[in-house]
Order: sequence, then structure tokens, then C-alpha cells
Amino acid sequence: MNSVQGEGAPAAPDNGGEQTASSPRVALFVTCLVDLFRPAVGFAAVRLLEDAGCVVEVPSAQTCCGQPAYNAGARSDAQAIARQVVATFEPYQFVIAPSGSCAGMLRRHYPDLLGDDAEWAPRAANLAQRTHELMSFLVDVRGVESVAGVFRGTVAYQDSCSNLRDMSVRDQPRKLLAGLDGLELQEVPESEACCGFGGSFSVKYGPISTDIVGRKVEALSSVRPDLILGGDLGCLLNIAGKMRRDGSEIPVRHAAEVLAGMTGTAAIGAPEREGA
Repeated sequence: MNSVQGEGAPAAPDNGGEQTASSPRVALFVTCLVDLFRPAVGFAAVRLLEDAGCVVEVPSAQTCCGQPAYNAGARSDAQAIARQVVATFEPYQFVIAPSGSCAGMLRRHYPDLLGDDAEWAPRAANLAQRTHELMSFLVDVRGVESVAGVFRGTVAYQDSCSNLRDMSVRDQPRKLLAGLDGLELQEVPESEACCGFGGSFSVKYGPISTDIVGRKVEALSSVRPDLILGGDLGCLLNIAGKMRRDGSEIPVRHAAEVLAGMTGTAAIGAPEREGA
């Protein structure tokens, strides 16, 4: 997971990497989808965290959170991955993920997954307490009220199931987006309905997933937004893919990109811009 550490990543504050009360040492849990499909989200997350006064590190030893194995019933494999993740992120005051799905795995499922292991159960519980989804961390922990981003136009926001149900994230991204001058947020019909991604669900049950995402795309498009935003890349990839197949050109982005003012890359699923 080296993409967000490459050339062009925002530099950490020059304080020797030491944690202070006002500058907590936080680790970015990049997530597999961000690392492989949308590194720009990782860069944006780093910028937002640094602007919020954090000392940000991206541990090179991090791997997948183990969610695919966990959802597939491969419990022993998921446990092995969880132990590695727990050990990797133990040095940090906070662990932040730009994804309710992965944050939910660490926060909600690791304590159960390792609950019968006398050594790892308390370590998993400790990690769970330190793990936050990006938007909720900025608003609820760091008290961020304004960000660097700029956007003028109408936005539809896609709530992911994991953010809503595992991480209680709904109002936080809306609060941050509402602070952008010129941005008009339109609430979407049935905004809490699933988009049909569901990880392996969309692979195992393709026709059902396609029907669900089709309804979601209709709902999002009904408010005629200039831009569709969300906080979980899996959902956004699924939605953007369906929209492109249907011929829609409404751009789709992770909310962190707009909030950080980092929209120079092509939207999700859109052709790369010439010269990019």
C-alpha cells in the first residue's frame, strides 16, 4: 500500500513526528480500494487531517482489513489479517479510514473476531476505541468547522450502509459540505437505501445488485446534481460504473476530494484528462 506515500503526497508537519496534545499522531488506514483504484482519496485524507492539526503517518506494513475473508466465512484467515492490522496500528493515538466499511471492520468486528483470544482480545478492543471514519473524526473529535475546499453547484450525497449503521456517520459530512461557499446540498429520495455493492454481494448476486444500483442511480439523478459525493469508495465505484454504462455524465467523487480542494484528477469512472 504505497500509492499514497509516493511523489505528490502532502508532507507531514516538521515537528519530528512527535505527538502533542494539539497535534495528535494519527495513522491513515488507506483501504485496498483507495490504494488500488483511487489514491487521490488518500492524498485528500492526509491533507484534511494535516489541516486539522494532526501529524499523519501511513504505515507501510498495513494490509487489507480482512473484510472479504470475514464476509466469505473464512474466519481463521480474517483473524490472521486482523492480528497483523492490530499490531501495525498500535503505536498511534488514532487510526483514521476514509471508509465507513473498513473503519467498521476495525471498530465493530475485530473485537468479536478476536474476542476468544486472551492475548489479542484486549488489543483489538483498544484499536476499536482509537478507530474513526474520516468525516466523523474531523467533526466529532477535532471539531473542524471549515475546510479548504471550494465548490459551486448542486451536490447529491450518497450515504453508505456501513457509515450509517456501523459508524453512525450521516450529519458529519453534510456539516462539512455545508461550509463550502456556493455548494447546495440536495437530499436524495430514499437516501438510506443500499446501493447494491455490498462487497462480494455484487459479485455473487450480479442481477440483484444491478437492480439495486439502478434504483439508487435513479434516485441520485432525480435531484439533477452537478456532482455526486459519498464517503465509501466501493459504493461510489458501483454507482459511477452504473451511471457510465447508462450514458450519464454526472461526475462522482469521494467527499474528501472536494473538501480538501483536490479535484484535479478525473472523476470516478471518467476518462483520464489529456495531459494528466
